[in-house]
Amino acid sequence: MDFIPSTYRELLKTLTDQGFSFLTFEEFLKSAVEKKIVLRHDVDALPANSLQFARIEAETGIKGSYYFRIVPGSFDEKIIREIALLGHEVGYHYEDVSLAFDLQDRKTARLQDNGHQEKELVDIAIESFNRNLTKLRELVPVKTICMHGSPMSKWDSRLLWKYYDYHDFGIIGEPYFDVDFNEVLYLTDTGRRWDGEAVSIRDKAQGSGRRVQDPVSRAPCPMPFPRFHTTFDIIKAAKEGSLPDKIMMTFHPQRWTDMPFPWVKELVWQNTKNVVKYFLIKVRNKS
Repeated sequence: MDFIPSTYRELLKTLTDQGFSFLTFEEFLKSAVEKKIVLRHDVDALPANSLQFARIEAETGIKGSYYFRIVPGSFDEKIIREIALLGHEVGYHYEDVSLAFDLQDRKTARLQDNGHQEKELVDIAIESFNRNLTKLRELVPVKTICMHGSPMSKWDSRLLWKYYDYHDFGIIGEPYFDVDFNEVLYLTDTGRRWDGEAVSIRDKAQGSGRRVQDPVSRAPCPMPFPRFHTTFDIIKAAKEGSLPDKIMMTFHPQRWTDMPFPWVKELVWQNTKNVVKYFLIKVRNKS
């Protein structure tokens, strides 16, 4: 079965056997190692699942990067600290432009009154970003960040960096801006599959990954890399030696469980969301 911890263990063993070095995203940005992989974990929900992943990796000396949202379903102080103590990187999974609409203060009231002006929204969001980043840094060091897609929101939180620079906050990297996805294979289990581009609103490799004039463009990047549907397809390619030398893999650990009921529940729920997101993408592309 796919999307269970034993399959994840098999994937890690196969990649290890093929000589990949497992680096945190911070290390990836600085390292000259040729054959390297980043295990990125977006902790959208069920942080205990991410802790299980972190323990599996630590058993064999593997390090990964874990990006926590600020919302209660993700932000668990005890788990954040424990993952960091296992040797993994912790970063901020920011969604502050979307969250700005939920702020109950005068700035939000003015924003609603004047038609959701972009710059005023971003000014509210950057205050939220700084506040939430500080809160996370009170627990662990944070050097990298990664956008949370917020698929039901019309706003892309990468809009922050159209007006501000994350380096000013002591951040050295954001995957969607600082990785050249023409050179690095990007794999994500978005949609509970590894080829879910059609049902992914924002979690896509875009352009070269470098800073561009429009950082929130949704245009996909044509990549000369193989595509995979299941984790077993990736394992097979690794055994055949057909994977490229530089890879970033994004996991959503809430999707991975060996408990029958939660596994089936996640399968059904994700398939339902995929249908909704597919039509949402169609509507937004027409607008």
